[in-house]
Amino acid sequence: MTTYEADDVTLHKVRDFVWEIPREDGMRTPARVLASEELLDEISEDMTLEQLKNSTHLPGITRYAICMPDGHQGYGFPVGGVGAMDTQDGCISPGAVGYDINCGVRMMTTNLTYEDLQGREQELVEALFANIPSGLGGGGVYEGDVDDVDDILENGVEWALANDWAVPADLTHCEDEGYRPDADPSAISQKAKDRGKNQVGSLGSGNHFLEVQRVTDVYLDDVAAEFGLEPDQIVVLIHCGSRGLGHQTCNDYLRKIEKTHAGLLDTLPDRELAAAPAGSQLAEEYYGAMCAAINFAWVNRQLIMHRTRQVFEKVFDRDWESMEMDLLYDVAHNIAKKEVHEVPVDADGTVLTDDADAAGYEERELFVHRKGATRAFPAGREEVPPAYRAVGQPIIIPGSMGAGSYVLRGGEESMRLTFGSTAHGAGRLMSRTQAKKEYWGGDVQTALREQQHIYVKAQSGATVAEEAPGVYKDVDEVVRVSDALGIGDKVARTFPVCNIKG
Repeated sequence: MTTYEADDVTLHKVRDFVWEIPREDGMRTPARVLASEELLDEISEDMTLEQLKNSTHLPGITRYAICMPDGHQGYGFPVGGVGAMDTQDGCISPGAVGYDINCGVRMMTTNLTYEDLQGREQELVEALFANIPSGLGGGGVYEGDVDDVDDILENGVEWALANDWAVPADLTHCEDEGYRPDADPSAISQKAKDRGKNQVGSLGSGNHFLEVQRVTDVYLDDVAAEFGLEPDQIVVLIHCGSRGLGHQTCNDYLRKIEKTHAGLLDTLPDRELAAAPAGSQLAEEYYGAMCAAINFAWVNRQLIMHRTRQVFEKVFDRDWESMEMDLLYDVAHNIAKKEVHEVPVDADGTVLTDDADAAGYEERELFVHRKGATRAFPAGREEVPPAYRAVGQPIIIPGSMGAGSYVLRGGEESMRLTFGSTAHGAGRLMSRTQAKKEYWGGDVQTALREQQHIYVKAQSGATVAEEAPGVYKDVDEVVRVSDALGIGDKVARTFPVCNIKG
């Protein structure tokens, strides 16, 4: 098959797993989908491809807009989308970051084995659920005042370290060491701060979770050893973001941009792509606010990890240090960063929108938007923590609560193909509304426990139904495509033991 027809969109096969939508009708660049035909069938069922095409209209976008193998319809910009815009004459778009700024995942390793947990799963899941706040609204591990929120927004995980919620190794094993220096707490509204002040250290709701897992497979022994992973080991995966503070921040800036930059908005095919021109006051303010919300999300996950260590201490009657409950890595997947990448240029050095007429390539600073996409930098990049620089950045890709998750490492092809990015999870197949029609939460919990020995506890049966395994794409297929393309190499696979949800 050399072309793929999806309603009024025609994709041309560039190579295995790479499909391109050529420029047409005002598109500034081509668009690319990285998927197998099986995944492409699923991606084409909603508005993902149309949203991907629309995103190529954003000013300053270069090379191509990209949809990862887990892509699905989002707000304006598809989830699983990557778009890189020039920081000089491009733009920054809140919709291309998402409402849950720095939604991300962190994995903690332990020296416990699956045998150590067997027979204690129910006790552990109950203890985790009782001690780690989840669900809609307020309530966190730490409930401070607005001054505390300002400190968190400005300093990130350094605040947690100063207040005994972290140890130094937690910072050195986190993306950007858990701190964005461009954070501007003054750019966050009072309403957003009020929403965040009692949510620090909470999972929230939706697809957010804490999951105890066991390592089932290792694919790259040497890299797994550097990551501290081995078969039958127990690990903990935490998935959440910036809670109400991040949601409010996105909403605040979307409304501001719609009013201030209406002229730019009128040139875009979808109002949900509202963007602030690079160099404008609102672009600077949003970037500072987004970086502050990023810091907040890292602290949120850090406090959840701290509380998880305390729960394990009580359940297993030993201190967390003796269980070697160490952070493997924390990586964001709703974010826009200023990064330097090679882009096509003409003979005069002018940046081109795609590769077709390139005379060469030069390095440029770009706003790299990753919405439901994970940074995947290979070995040698200075942004990768020293602990992993020789082998490549860890990548954590969760599956559903009835399927495996994966740890990958940044692949050698990622910089050339995807601005150093790969998928962020399995990707939804079904809306939450449809899921609740298809599944009954209690039945899902019972089936998982009796058939797969997975213990799930949630605030409601509706939450379990919304997150049933059948709601998601095949994470094995998503990871197969990433590995085959060389953008994220398989290191290890894990499988759920206990899961708590909001």
